[in-house]
Amino acid sequence: MYAERQESPVSDVRVIISREPDREERVVTTGTTAADLFPGDRAVIAARVGGELRDLAYVLSDGDEVEPVAIDSADGLSILRHSTAHIMAQAVQEIFPEAKLGIGPPIKDGFYYDFDVEKPFTPEDLKAIEKKMTEIIKRGQKFSRRVVTDEAAREELAGEPYKLELIGLKGGASSDDGADVEVGGSELTIYDNLDPKSGDLCWRDLCRGPHLPSTRIPAFKLMRNAAAYWRGSEKNPMLQRIYGTAWATKDDLKAHLDFLEEAAKRDHRKLGAELDLFSIPEQIGSGLAVFHPRGGVMRRAMEDYSRKRHEEANYEFVYTPHATKGTLFETSGHLDWYADGMYPPMQLDEGVDYYLKPMNCPMHNLIFDARGRSYRELPLRLFEFGTVYRYEKSGVVHGLTRARGFTQDDAHIYCTREQMAEELDSLLTFVLELLRDYGLNDFYLELSTKDPEKFVGSDEVWEEATEVLRQAAEKQGLPLTPDPGGAAFYGPKISVQARDAIGRTWQMSTIQLDFNLPERFDLEYTAADGSRQRPVMIHRALFGSIERFFAVLLEHYAGAMPPWLSPVQAVGIPIGDGHVDYLKEFAAEAKAKGLRVEVDSSNDRMQKKIRNHQKLKTPFMVIVGDEDMAAGTVSFRYRNGLQKNGIPRDEALAEIADAVERRIQV
Repeated sequence: MYAERQESPVSDVRVIISREPDREERVVTTGTTAADLFPGDRAVIAARVGGELRDLAYVLSDGDEVEPVAIDSADGLSILRHSTAHIMAQAVQEIFPEAKLGIGPPIKDGFYYDFDVEKPFTPEDLKAIEKKMTEIIKRGQKFSRRVVTDEAAREELAGEPYKLELIGLKGGASSDDGADVEVGGSELTIYDNLDPKSGDLCWRDLCRGPHLPSTRIPAFKLMRNAAAYWRGSEKNPMLQRIYGTAWATKDDLKAHLDFLEEAAKRDHRKLGAELDLFSIPEQIGSGLAVFHPRGGVMRRAMEDYSRKRHEEANYEFVYTPHATKGTLFETSGHLDWYADGMYPPMQLDEGVDYYLKPMNCPMHNLIFDARGRSYRELPLRLFEFGTVYRYEKSGVVHGLTRARGFTQDDAHIYCTREQMAEELDSLLTFVLELLRDYGLNDFYLELSTKDPEKFVGSDEVWEEATEVLRQAAEKQGLPLTPDPGGAAFYGPKISVQARDAIGRTWQMSTIQLDFNLPERFDLEYTAADGSRQRPVMIHRALFGSIERFFAVLLEHYAGAMPPWLSPVQAVGIPIGDGHVDYLKEFAAEAKAKGLRVEVDSSNDRMQKKIRNHQKLKTPFMVIVGDEDMAAGTVSFRYRNGLQKNGIPRDEALAEIADAVERRIQV
């Protein structure tokens, strides 16, 4: 962060005020702050000066370029939320004086703060903390930045053991655990909360900043509490974390809470239990799901359609084992770069290490290398539904979307340098078309480039691969967002980001261009001139994983799957026992056409059967009474409650079959 400024010896300073698309040069007196440039504009809560975020109290220097930061901008919301985290921590220590402070960074749509307290917070505690925060906000305390030396900070925060640890990280803190919001700059700073009238110190915290001018937060709410290891490591003490959210207006807060309510209704874990699709038994372990028969039908439908499309696109199917000797991952580099994400080795065969595979690509390389390859075979597209195992930390495991065991729809394409651009273009088109077939239509692309601290291969190869990927992405005509440093160690990648029905973004397919693993595995093919050449390797997971894609679709459709993906596409509901056999005949005709139709012949009354199948979100309910039997017809009750009567049986079957064939929603 920036250092304290000495008063300039000149009487005037020139600054540039940048408000897109305008730039204005202005001469101001020495001592002018960023706040003085935007008098009366309450929406401006900070400034970006020379590319760095600053408090409004920042004193300007000659030549500074200043851009206002509005409270409802991305930067403004982060500052607002981090400021709210400070207010929450102050409230906690006013109510629980023994509480020790951890870290309180802003996160997507909110913030959290970790505390070391004697016992976990209760819902009543959160209500009391929220009430105390409201009191602090009404006081309008001032956030005041103060630069301190390491020694002074240690003396001042002697009673805060976690802050003392952070002081030792100055300048080298990680964004992964939020430590950079406290000591991520080149100097240490403390933010004091000062009484607006007397200037007395009310509270303080080690922090990099910037912050709002005062504690006047427009709208906030505490959401929940959870246990969390200090700095995310299971080797560290368990702390208590409180999550909250803060917004620029009360209307924005309400909209966010409404969104969360809708998202909770769509939570795939909740729907998975309600619709009897899958479970994650404690006896098996966190992050390891089992699919029930209904979920198995839905998953098989997803996989079968994907297989069909891959066959049409000339992919060849392969199968590989779940475990392998560790030497394979030494060759690939995973043990150098990915060991933390792998399960510990198993000692077999007189001390030989075996690992559950976290990736399929090394084994696919062995398939390519099992015999000599000719340029006539390229591009060679190998495809596998391959189950992999990754040791995710318990704090990040989340239902099917972040699991420890999952099945990737994994493909690796081997091609020549000359085929590379065309293959990437057709591959990305194939990926987007297939995702659209499953009902996702709102996309943008993300280009992840080299992490300068974590890569193999030469800079020249990375530059070439990145540019080829960029050109393939731009051909799709979709927005392309940069992701600096986000690539895997072996090559850059394009990620397809899809928005669901309520606007959430999910990372779907990834396409990675790799010049390095073919080198490490010494892969070769015979070129047209008889020379031995190195293939280019393209890694591609279309769904990411079957489990995660299953969860995304479940939430996208709120469990009301289109008929082609529904576990049961239609259910026969007899008005009386005498109508059961008629419906069984109808179901048999449907099954002969490849449709999934059942008959509910339980003892429940008709209205209860209808309610039961509404809860199961069955697309078609086929109701039959005396009139239908006499006329050779059925009646449809649709998922939205509408009903259509007197449909001839063949027309009813055709309507169900048409919805399935065209993959439409009903």
